[in-house]
Amino acid sequence: MADHTYDYDVLVIGAGPGGYVAAIRAAQLGLKTACVESRETLGGTCLNVGCIPSKALLHGSELFDEAAGGHFATWGITAKPTLDLGVMMAEKTKAVGELTGGIEFLFKKNKVTWIKGHAAFEDAHSVNVGGKVVTAKDIVIATGSSVTPLPGVEIDNAAKRIVDSTGALTLEEVPEHLVVIGGGVIGLELGSVWRRLGAKVTVVEFLDQLLPGMDKDVRKEAGKIFKKQGMELMLSHKVTGAKANAKGVSLTVEKSAGGDEQTIKASHVLVSIGRRPNTDGLALDKIGIETNKHGQIEIGHDFRTKVDSVWAIGDVVPGPMLAHKAEDEGIACAEYIDGLTGIVNHDVIPGVVYTMPEFADVGMTETAAKEAGYTVKVGKFPMMANSRAKANRDTDGFVKVVADAETDRVLGVHIVASLAGTMIAEAAVAMEFGATSEDIAYTCHAHPTHAEALKEAAMAVTGKPIHM
Repeated sequence: MADHTYDYDVLVIGAGPGGYVAAIRAAQLGLKTACVESRETLGGTCLNVGCIPSKALLHGSELFDEAAGGHFATWGITAKPTLDLGVMMAEKTKAVGELTGGIEFLFKKNKVTWIKGHAAFEDAHSVNVGGKVVTAKDIVIATGSSVTPLPGVEIDNAAKRIVDSTGALTLEEVPEHLVVIGGGVIGLELGSVWRRLGAKVTVVEFLDQLLPGMDKDVRKEAGKIFKKQGMELMLSHKVTGAKANAKGVSLTVEKSAGGDEQTIKASHVLVSIGRRPNTDGLALDKIGIETNKHGQIEIGHDFRTKVDSVWAIGDVVPGPMLAHKAEDEGIACAEYIDGLTGIVNHDVIPGVVYTMPEFADVGMTETAAKEAGYTVKVGKFPMMANSRAKANRDTDGFVKVVADAETDRVLGVHIVASLAGTMIAEAAVAMEFGATSEDIAYTCHAHPTHAEALKEAAMAVTGKPIHM
């Protein structure tokens, strides 16, 4: 039961992957819990306009590309597919509805109260939702993030010419020429969808390589792969302006260092230069909380803010903006609130780019490990030498293991492969238990599987792979 002075024991603001999980876990621990959400459906950006709909379209577009792009023909299968974009979009929408509805069911099952509306703080124990004050002993901020705007490029999802990631998921036609501003995860995933469905795709990236933050070898490989797939890459370039009309968009582009301005004509533009924490409208000033230079809320190891009764998790706090990171923080935060010890190892948070092939990593890059003072040993194994990948004719990529030269402990794993997002889970488990490269190398892996490439890369750390 809630403390008699409050409506609830725990009030979670935001029902995204961090918020809804925190609410369910708090309720499981016996705390009277409510969750405030302003969307018409639960699940936040991830389920509604992010992770889930984008993966549905990635899957559908991959099937189309396999049939139309020649992979079927490799296996003697003749196909001349036609695209019904409306059907594909409807199937995406159906998947989203099933999952958001599933969270609503879980709320009812666990007796979590869904309060519909936007929450703003009144004080450290109360928020205003649509003119009604709701109180709680502890309040968790889990409001997620939104698209970072680009000066000079005005997003208008309704007009469907210059769009953000949300707009790119609802286009009603395949773009003739899609310019993607930003060579990060979201831009490459959505750019891949529309390229496979027939669009010409140009990626404009400010830096000299794609996928900022990933290992140098992975970034180099990404450039090769996406060029081979037909994307035009304008690296070390920036967009300085855009003008849209009913027929298309005119972009001004110049080198990142300045100069050499040129104009690009596109049918559509996707702005995907990053995301920023959602803290506007929370009235944080009423409880004395300021954000840092990145717009994030600073927290302690237990997710508590500088105000004892207020906690924060997910995209609004420092760390990678990833749904699974937010989920783990949601569970841990609820456990701390209940007086338990919540655990999230922020050194072992996997990341995945769901293109084809996929790009996945966990732990330190080779460069970061060296900068941290480690002497490293590196083992690499190409998917070309993996028997299952070769049999399937999907041999792009490699596995790279970075280990401490003194202790052999695995510091990071980086994978480019069709199943990289699944393969990285083994690396995360290994690192969570402090595994050495030898531990992975001497663990029996089923044959023939893509996962054997991780075993061989671990063997390569000490210079003894079998199949290379």
